[in-house]
Amino acid sequence: MISQSLVFLLLLLGISIIAKNQSLMLAVFVLLILKAVGGGSHLFSFIQSKGINWGVTIITIAVLAPIASGDIGLRDLGDAFKSPYAWVALISGILVALIAKGGVTLLAEDPQITVALVLGTILAVSIFKAVAVGPLIGAGIAYLLMKIIDLIK
Repeated sequence: MISQSLVFLLLLLGISIIAKNQSLMLAVFVLLILKAVGGGSHLFSFIQSKGINWGVTIITIAVLAPIASGDIGLRDLGDAFKSPYAWVALISGILVALIAKGGVTLLAEDPQITVALVLGTILAVSIFKAVAVGPLIGAGIAYLLMKIIDLIK
């Protein structure tokens, strides 16, 4: 018998193929393979609890790679602060990181929100040709908006 989770993953796989979202496609393939080889609920719980931190670590490595390769050096850092755009980028980076921090909290407390975030990302990529930046910043924005709504109530 086909489980509800398998149907859901296959639906997400189909959507990812239509939307040409390689990250989602790869994620679904990995989960399908883990299900096929008998990955139990403990494995999926472990991935759920550690996966966001792994992802943040991989993204951090990618961002720091130009420093390690020598493409960006201390001189570039000093030169960057001479531009007003660099200051805008610095402030934006700080704000995004602070917003994403709320996303980690939200995803840890309410993992079901991930479904809506993934669906929103897929719709934006497929309809508006947007860029899929992942659920973390989306969760952070959702967390921020939820806190604002709580304040208004």
